[in-house]
Amino acid sequence: MIPRLTIGPIQYFWSEERKLDFYARIADEAPVDTVYLGEVICSKRQPFFDQHIDVVAERLTRAGKSVVLCGLAEVMLKRERKACADLVQQGEFEIEINNAAGLFHLESGRHHRIGPFMNVYNAETMAHMVARGATHVTVPVELPAASVELMAAEAGKLGVGLEVQVFGRAGLATSARCYHARAFGRTKDNCQFVCGDHADGLPLDTRNGESFLRVNGIQTLSHSYVNLAGEVPAMAEMGVSDLRLMPQDTDMVAVAKVFDALRHGAIGAAEADARFGEIAMEAPFSNGFWHGEAGHRRIEAGARALA
Repeated sequence: MIPRLTIGPIQYFWSEERKLDFYARIADEAPVDTVYLGEVICSKRQPFFDQHIDVVAERLTRAGKSVVLCGLAEVMLKRERKACADLVQQGEFEIEINNAAGLFHLESGRHHRIGPFMNVYNAETMAHMVARGATHVTVPVELPAASVELMAAEAGKLGVGLEVQVFGRAGLATSARCYHARAFGRTKDNCQFVCGDHADGLPLDTRNGESFLRVNGIQTLSHSYVNLAGEVPAMAEMGVSDLRLMPQDTDMVAVAKVFDALRHGAIGAAEADARFGEIAMEAPFSNGFWHGEAGHRRIEAGARALA
């Protein structure tokens, strides 16, 4: 089985113009099957792009891409609860739930996708979600290969999709507080959208000056880009149905073309590395989580058995 290729939701606070340009390129040039749209990190950002969702979704659909609308990862305020209800009530596109508040508004049995923020770590939890109407689950980025293999086998029995993030910074945590605002002496309510100044997240270094993490509003991300290019053949063999690319401040069309060639067996890991070397990226690669090691590590593909 050849896995489908997807573009995850943009987690950063990019400008309207940049997002429109990004999705235009994805529609016209990227060999991907599915595109996830919508704000998942901060509800204060939603008004800046929600007005364009319908137009972007229509353009992507005309280009042959499937569109999935995403819900917020953190739901605490009245406007956020309303956003969850509005997402569920629209019936034109598939939806991805990233917070249990979204499940509250779903009618029993209505089809939906479960996003990585819901932390589905095992086959039993996945089966429970499927019984409630889930047709597709994206696993958390820190899940190791052995666990994904078990879940992929169960997903095959249940007839649902299983998605793994194969590129982009690892989302490690979200918080009720906004460290991004606090770092600049501002409160969450008066953040002045400082996160918009950092298109790939705010660098967070150790006391020794070593690159450590990235901050994106209420979200903490890895410094490195997860890159599971070398593990794509193993995922296909397991039965992983979808490979997710998370948008970063780099040429995502070029990245998508590399993974497209990988999933079709046109190139191998060595050629993929060579092609990645031609794409301007400021962050190193990592795949430690997949191998059951520290997430920031990069381990040669095939160096460890899946079991």
